[in-house]
Amino acid sequence: MKKSILPLLPMYLFTLLLVIAPLLYLIVISFMEKGEVWGVDSAFTLANYARIAEPAYLNTILFSLGMSAAVTAATAAVGYPFGLFMSRLKSDRAKSVLMTLVILPFWTNALVRIYGFIILLRGNGLLYKLLHLLGYGGDSIAFLYTPQAVAFGMIYALLPFMILSVYSSCERLDRSVPEAARDLGAGKIKTFLTVTLPLTADGLISGITLVFIPSMGLFFISDLMGGGKVVILGNLIKNQLLTSRDFPFGAALSVVMLALMVVCLAVTGRMGKRRKHESEAKN
Repeated sequence: MKKSILPLLPMYLFTLLLVIAPLLYLIVISFMEKGEVWGVDSAFTLANYARIAEPAYLNTILFSLGMSAAVTAATAAVGYPFGLFMSRLKSDRAKSVLMTLVILPFWTNALVRIYGFIILLRGNGLLYKLLHLLGYGGDSIAFLYTPQAVAFGMIYALLPFMILSVYSSCERLDRSVPEAARDLGAGKIKTFLTVTLPLTADGLISGITLVFIPSMGLFFISDLMGGGKVVILGNLIKNQLLTSRDFPFGAALSVVMLALMVVCLAVTGRMGKRRKHESEAKN
């Protein structure tokens, strides 16, 4: 007897109306021309995608990919050890305290948190005064409105996603497995590289996905901490839609971003499947 689809109907409607329909609309708009006054003309064109190959736009996309890769690498370098450390704590109370500290930033609006860092990093701010008090730097010190400041803001905003993903994976790790490797003569580094890291790779891959994909679109961090001087793909799309009112070209850029996200998901998914097959083959 076939199961009724009625319980699943709300999910299907939600997916159709709020996911598939907007995506199809976006794709269709990307092949149209900009209206002379407002909106779009229904004439079919490939010019919007051809414009993306222009140096100004292509360099922005490449810069965004490089920025996202750097932010993801830095987040993994900090988040993986922290998540592993949390999972190895024997005290449940200590785990709860650290978990609260990790998720605490989510209780505050992201804009408020970013403005807080702007106050700390701006000229004549707390960090500026501290360095001068210690005898470092001069009047030319500049922390804000640089690519480094934007990367720092993204790392701060996305680090909890990496930590929670890694922690969830490490928490499921059977501690007797690394201990067995140590008993068999493997050192700490070899045990980590050959046992702990492969067995917790799923969490790391999930964290990479949760950091790399959003980092290309966090335009508000680039606007605030980059001062309009640092432009990523999210800024480019926002400017085309809200400033230039070039909806077709903004839609084409959005389709490109979606394509990059799909590629990222495909790569990380393939990495996860390969790791699973290797694990099953060993067993």
